[in-house]
Amino acid sequence: MAKIFCIANQKGGVGKTTTTVNLAAGLAKLGQRVLMIDLDPQGNATMGSGVDKRSLQLSVYDVLLESASVAEARVRSDKLVAAGCSYDILGANRELAGAEVEMVELERRERRLKTALAEVDKDYDFVLIDCPPSLSMLTLNGLCCADGVVVPMQCEYFALEGLTDLVNTIKQVKANLNDDLRIIGLLRVMFDPRITLQQQVSEQLTAHFGDKVFDTIIPRNVRLAEAPSYGLPGVAFDPASKGAQAFVAFAAEMLRRLPTAR
Repeated sequence: MAKIFCIANQKGGVGKTTTTVNLAAGLAKLGQRVLMIDLDPQGNATMGSGVDKRSLQLSVYDVLLESASVAEARVRSDKLVAAGCSYDILGANRELAGAEVEMVELERRERRLKTALAEVDKDYDFVLIDCPPSLSMLTLNGLCCADGVVVPMQCEYFALEGLTDLVNTIKQVKANLNDDLRIIGLLRVMFDPRITLQQQVSEQLTAHFGDKVFDTIIPRNVRLAEAPSYGLPGVAFDPASKGAQAFVAFAAEMLRRLPTAR
């Protein structure tokens, strides 16, 4: 059975997409079978995985409206195959923005992704879902089918406020739609140890959430920031960079925390 994780945070600009594509590449590099689902109409995770969102024949939009299956819509990037960290991609483009409106009156509207993923459950060890930064019908579809949520966050004051909102959202979804949903862990990203505030917030997180905070810390890294412009995760773009090595270490930590993984 595939382990399905949403990469979510209701605050924008905290590195959700960077975390999703690099964790996918890191897990693939460690021999895991991975499907990355882009649930954001901007399609950044799609482009950052080496797939041109404008050339998609089928996308997650078609899967949600049940006009295509996951097996029909998934694609694989040649760039990632060449880099040795290849994973399947269920991409997104602007069409997905219209899905919100079209799904309002549909039956099982918040469980459509869960139904679609059940057909490919045996094909993967991990399914990673890049969620938009709002509690929308798209995010709900992700949370309804997920085993848990990985929360990337910067060690800054406003990030703590956003975390409170997300925890409340997860509680509501757990109570009403998905009893299995839980927070897998908090990932500290874009971390600069020279900034005293970031160190203080990091210590507060560890003190409050304990082992829910991943040991791995993703540093602020120029190569990670450059990678999307080349249509690659940092893990594939510059494997020797500190950011890429941190994400591979994070993938390894995920596997240690989930001993049933392949």
